[in-house]
Amino acid sequence: MQAKDIMTTSVLTVEPETPIGDVAAMLMRRRISGAPVVDGDGKLVGIVSEGDLIRRAGAEAERHPSWWLTLLSAPEDRALAYVKSHGGTAGDVMTRDVVTVTETASLEEIASTLSKHDIKRVPVLRDGKLAGVVSRADLMRGLAARLVSPETTADDETIKKAIVVELADAVQQPETVSIVVSGGVVHIWGAVQSDSEVQAAEVAARNAPGVKEVRSEIQVWKPSVRAAMWAE
Repeated sequence: MQAKDIMTTSVLTVEPETPIGDVAAMLMRRRISGAPVVDGDGKLVGIVSEGDLIRRAGAEAERHPSWWLTLLSAPEDRALAYVKSHGGTAGDVMTRDVVTVTETASLEEIASTLSKHDIKRVPVLRDGKLAGVVSRADLMRGLAARLVSPETTADDETIKKAIVVELADAVQQPETVSIVVSGGVVHIWGAVQSDSEVQAAEVAARNAPGVKEVRSEIQVWKPSVRAAMWAE
């Protein structure tokens, strides 16, 4: 089983020009802690996280550093710090040195990467472009699915792609649904807006050609969460 088998492909992304206010609002509505930043060609150029936004807010509140601390910092460091603290777009505050994996990375390689860099999720690249994201939760789900069927096949990949396409029509926010297919068995996790969307997601999975079984653990967002996600 590889990254392409467990990654979430419906990923919320932002562009370098996206205002940080819009970024913060999107993260809050979707209840996620970060979003990849991609350029017009789909190339990953950075990641903007809650931490980046918090550091910017903290930098704005700080007083000017002592003159001797300024002398100890390199000019390029001071310039970058200024941009991150005063910039108004995702490109200004994002983390540029992004840890990534390829879509053929094994679950063991992904686990090692997350542990080594102490991160919660890692972007997955295909030919240098963003193909998806694997979170710690995705990794755990993949490991659980592997217990059912140790080996995935080309058919499993085809099944997953078909379900992803159908989910775009079945639910309002497909990025909140995770899918792992192993040995023709479809595992679905995540949360959606209503019981009707739960049913729609399960129907989308069952209708994909080649599916042997659907194991669903989809939940419905609590009313307070739904209200926050759709607040203006």
